[in-house]
Amino acid sequence: MSAQDEARRAYDTKTKPRGSLGRLEDLGCRLAEIRGFVPARLDAAIVVAAGDHGVAAEGVSAYPQEVTAQMVANFATGGAAINVLARHAGARLIVVDAGIVAPFEHELVRSVRIGPGTANIAVGPAMTEEQEARALAAGEALVDELDVDVIGLGEMGIANTTSASALTAALLDVDVALVCGRGTGLDDDGVARKVETVRRALEVNAGDPLAELGGFEIAFLAGVVLGCERRRIAVLLDGFITGAAALAAARISPSAAGVMIASHRSPEPGHALVLEALGLEPLLDLGLRLGEGSGAALALPLLHASIAILSEMATFGDAGVTDAGR
Repeated sequence: MSAQDEARRAYDTKTKPRGSLGRLEDLGCRLAEIRGFVPARLDAAIVVAAGDHGVAAEGVSAYPQEVTAQMVANFATGGAAINVLARHAGARLIVVDAGIVAPFEHELVRSVRIGPGTANIAVGPAMTEEQEARALAAGEALVDELDVDVIGLGEMGIANTTSASALTAALLDVDVALVCGRGTGLDDDGVARKVETVRRALEVNAGDPLAELGGFEIAFLAGVVLGCERRRIAVLLDGFITGAAALAAARISPSAAGVMIASHRSPEPGHALVLEALGLEPLLDLGLRLGEGSGAALALPLLHASIAILSEMATFGDAGVTDAGR
């Protein structure tokens, strides 16, 4: 019997009508399928990777580039939304500097710096293939350090929705206008500028999409996904940017989609296309567009609940309740 079948059978023995917990039961079965066994409990970490983007020079973000480093400092001191949400979800938070402009030294920030921000994708490749390989390898190496059942993905990087839009348009071969949204709060003129910038990026970059259009944090998170696939660890995706990283990982290793769970659907227009391409149905739809892994942290209690039902809820036999078999 597969672990998924074992979980399904265990749900059916609990004191409830069969299938009455709906997608919560499906979620527990999915976790069992990914892990290869039915976990007694879930240990979780959320990895937030930060990186700067040269394309910020094109004015495609509502915030200046220095905000990336400022938010990394905020993560380190515990003041960001993800700090609060991860704490309440019982998840270990790991903050990674994958390549912000100025090095940030703090005991709670891991430095795997691939470079001081990527180059401007509107005029040429974001990074070299060697840098891409280093970022992917660093992501996989981090997974090897973690003894967990679930890793939530998060990111921080001013202008990274532009990078994610370009990467998604290239990987899905769709029109740029279908994947460019307001990001951190662009007005109509800002969105139009982003669309034009992404069009230029696709015109001047026709090679490896992840290397030429991605960000250091995006490539790093793609490596995390690949590491999770290898170790059969569930990947809890956040929003559009982590979805683009996951899509890039799935193009490197198509079976990587088998370990992914989508926490939510964001208002970014490209996110729904990414989830559809990965065959994922989000657990939540709350209009979230913060990033940082906030959606993953909010969805994590649902994963915990799906496993707690299996390990803590009484069976018909235990409780002396008649099983009508429905």
